[in-house]
Amino acid sequence: MHFKQITMADLSQFDPNSVGNPNNNIFGLPFTEEDAKLVILPVPWEVTVSYGAGTSRAADHVYKSSKQVDIFDGDGDFGWKQGFYMREVDRKVLMKSDYLRKEAELYIDYISKGESVEKNKFMCKSLKEINEGSKLMNQWVYEQSSILLEKGKLVGLLGGDHSTPLGFMKALAEKHGEFGVLQIDAHCDLRKSYELFTYSHASVMYNALNEIPSLKKLVQVGVRDYCEEEWDYICNSDYRVIAYRDKEIKERQFEGETWKQIADEIVSKFPDKVYISFDIDGLDRKLCPNTGTPVAGGFDMEEIFYLLKTIAKSGRTLIGFDLVEIGVGQTDWDSNVGARILWRLCNLMVNNNKPS
Repeated sequence: MHFKQITMADLSQFDPNSVGNPNNNIFGLPFTEEDAKLVILPVPWEVTVSYGAGTSRAADHVYKSSKQVDIFDGDGDFGWKQGFYMREVDRKVLMKSDYLRKEAELYIDYISKGESVEKNKFMCKSLKEINEGSKLMNQWVYEQSSILLEKGKLVGLLGGDHSTPLGFMKALAEKHGEFGVLQIDAHCDLRKSYELFTYSHASVMYNALNEIPSLKKLVQVGVRDYCEEEWDYICNSDYRVIAYRDKEIKERQFEGETWKQIADEIVSKFPDKVYISFDIDGLDRKLCPNTGTPVAGGFDMEEIFYLLKTIAKSGRTLIGFDLVEIGVGQTDWDSNVGARILWRLCNLMVNNNKPS
């Protein structure tokens, strides 16, 4: 009852048709963390990225771009009226990421020349520091998200690179028990200890499957860049991992299948509770030109949201999401697209979790 009173009081002074108020929170909405139904946790981390950098600062850019998003949702159901709120970026986490990123760059350059890590004490020290720092980040995300979940909040994570949501998935497992993951991604992220980084962005799903027994199903959609080790993992997973490769999806469409038929099939693979892990490089690069590891191919945004709405309509419950790998370029195009994806994810999540 207290929540409803605060929300109504805030909205009575709020004009949803006006320009986004710079003094309000994300999307120009007038909510505090206390009265918001959904809280966005930014994680400014990109230590192990192996190609382009910049995603550690994506949350600030998305926040700024969010004020340009018109908050009327053509899908109906005004989920935003229940409140969205984004926490401030934790500058200590960002500073730690910046420091370790510099070490990682030197380390990656060193091993790219075929040099042996064991023979270089400095590189051994750097590798140890990076792996320990990533563990601390995972623990920080777990603790922050656990507190929010205990308060009854819905939570979305905004990266940062794709290593960031592991602690969040652990917290969700403790709250919800068995669940499945929908991974929108150009990559499988099933490498074991990539570049000897235990918690690499390229290993997040390997680590999640290894460390979260209640993660019963991982369904990957749009993958188009992966190694033999990852494909062997999928093939030997006893269908715990199912990969819908970009090439196969398109070939099925070329031969006459509709996206609806394929989406219905994808949704049928999930248990009752579903987590969305949305790596923006799963989309066509025209939508994310500065993402860290771009790959030709991918989806348009509406194709993915059709799939997400199909999950919601199936009666399954969306328990959380992450949005990661948004790049930072000379223009704000990436964050502009990212803000609109975030808006749709928040609305979808809240509308899927209406009080019964």
